[in-house]
Amino acid sequence: MRFLIVGPGAMGCLFAARLKMAGFEVVLQDKHEERALEINKKGIRVEGVTGEYRVKVRTNTGKPPLVPDVVLICVKSYDTLAAAQILRPWIEPKARILTLQNGVGNIEILQEIFNEQRILGGVTAEGATVLGPGSIRHAGQGETMIGPVNGPDNAVAKIVNAFNKAGFVTKAIEDVENLIWGKLIINVGINALAAITGLKNGLLPKFSGTRIIMEQAVNEAVSVARTKGITLPYSDPLGRVIEVCQATSGNVASMLQDVLNKKMTEIEFINGAIVREGKARGIATPVNSTLTHLVKTLQETYAQRSIS
Repeated sequence: MRFLIVGPGAMGCLFAARLKMAGFEVVLQDKHEERALEINKKGIRVEGVTGEYRVKVRTNTGKPPLVPDVVLICVKSYDTLAAAQILRPWIEPKARILTLQNGVGNIEILQEIFNEQRILGGVTAEGATVLGPGSIRHAGQGETMIGPVNGPDNAVAKIVNAFNKAGFVTKAIEDVENLIWGKLIINVGINALAAITGLKNGLLPKFSGTRIIMEQAVNEAVSVARTKGITLPYSDPLGRVIEVCQATSGNVASMLQDVLNKKMTEIEFINGAIVREGKARGIATPVNSTLTHLVKTLQETYAQRSIS
């Protein structure tokens, strides 16, 4: 299979490196010429739970130099629309578009740009952190699930086989939305709190203040999910969030990484999504609203911060 991986962040570099090592044809798509040149020169460097290695992966900024079977979207959620609009004239109709991004709304954005039947979604519990251009730390391994399982070309099964060959424990699923919401609620409980407090994941449930806010934010998100008919992939949402905090105790949450690097965050696609969905269904979400406004203020005032 031929893969076009869009976005050379932590997950994009991780999937690009391991798929290339497994023998697949891979091109990494970037929007920044300088970063693409550096990755082309030095390759992708990975350290962490799967060892330390460097892989040469062609990184491109214009029209892709291959006709991909799969386009894996790894940009931040706020860049999904722009990336899809750029890619649309370059991607053959038979190619499948797969998103494993955080938050909700990415599938819907991609469906508006591409034919709905081409879009696949899913979640991954792989963890990675950017250390520099093309340099990442593979912080943790976990299951990847993609779907829906449909179509005459057996695309999902082929992608699952490719990902497993590359070392990602991957399964095919039918109900993608339930899993996406399951991951969303975990992110609702962790990311904004980490970004605001500067705490690593494992410390968030240990303090009464952050634990109470975590519980309230998660409860609001669960209430919204229930009105949408979502069946979560776990019976105890808050307990699951705390389990993830403990399992990733040393991790710096992705939203905290963005704040530390003075970058835009995905708050609108995580806690902000709960606020929008709640408003549409008449459900109050004051805690998620507060968290959203605080994180937005953080990212709007990087240059004015008196404490770094």
